[in-house]
Amino acid sequence: MRPSRQVPTSPAQNHTFRDHYLDLDLDLSDVVFLATANVLETIPSALLDRMEVVRLDGYTEREKVAIARDHLMARQLERAGLTGEDVTIDDEALRRLAAEYTHEAGVRQLERSLARILRKVTTELEDASGPDGSPGSPRVVVGKDEVAGYLGRPRFTPESAERTAVPGVATGLAVTGAGGDVLFVEAAAMEGEPGLQLTGQLGDVMKESAQIALSHLRANAQRLGVPVDDLAHRRIHVHFPAGAVPKDGPSAGVTLTTALASLLTGRPVRAEVGMTGEVSLTGRVLPIGGVKQKLLAAHRAGLTEVIIPARNGPDLDDLPQDVLAQLVVHQVSDVGDVLRIALEPAAATQHTTRPEVRRQQVA
Repeated sequence: MRPSRQVPTSPAQNHTFRDHYLDLDLDLSDVVFLATANVLETIPSALLDRMEVVRLDGYTEREKVAIARDHLMARQLERAGLTGEDVTIDDEALRRLAAEYTHEAGVRQLERSLARILRKVTTELEDASGPDGSPGSPRVVVGKDEVAGYLGRPRFTPESAERTAVPGVATGLAVTGAGGDVLFVEAAAMEGEPGLQLTGQLGDVMKESAQIALSHLRANAQRLGVPVDDLAHRRIHVHFPAGAVPKDGPSAGVTLTTALASLLTGRPVRAEVGMTGEVSLTGRVLPIGGVKQKLLAAHRAGLTEVIIPARNGPDLDDLPQDVLAQLVVHQVSDVGDVLRIALEPAAATQHTTRPEVRRQQVA
């Protein structure tokens, strides 16, 4: 049914709701409408005000493995014409599927990957069967090492250490339509007309965050230990990769400030650190939304330390304990604390090669 332009202002009016498309009065007093959305910000405010919002956050890697083993496997086995006696996919293989072949908050792509493996297993068993249809091959066991043979090379691998190996690149955390994600910010300086250039299809809020970050660094250069004298003769270019994807929101302020400070000081950002938070002109780190999704994304990306606003501390109660136990969460309220945690020590920048990554990817 096409919705009417006339939206009831309260539940008490639902019994006299008039649909202008059908030109009928409808009694909706006993009707509950369910709707889904990937991004809350795109819902009109007048409609959102009349909704009861239930937020469903992304799954952890352990939860994805359990869902695949206990629910998705049975359905895909039936569709492939197989039984549990024909093939087994162990937990290590499922964990590799979730970590290296899918990049999502849910399990849709994970189920598709399982389906691809089982279809190929069906072909193998069919090719190995005898002329009379008798089985010609024992039970197929798909382990961690066999996944690449069915699906090819992994699609997603941790890249924070590689991306942040040079000064001027910081690892941020964002919320997208597919849940939490890792977002890299790159900054470069060049000779030319002084100013700030931004690329990467950014919204107005994010552009303002970049201006605020640079202004704060210039106004507090001595306190923060950031040399800014050359800015009078140099142009700063800030880029957000994946330029085809629109980006907006205030939570990149901390990441922008860190990337610019890294560029100006020549100190790379620590590879294992991700961050999120809004920055004010006075250097305060302000609270943001989506903390659970962002920390789940950091965990999936192999990061072991995250920086969040101090006022977002209560949001940590929503994070699964097994994920929280593998993350060092720094709660900060000032930009100076962010730079102290995120940047490599000044002595480390004297080496020509980057020190070894401190920790391996979180399983």
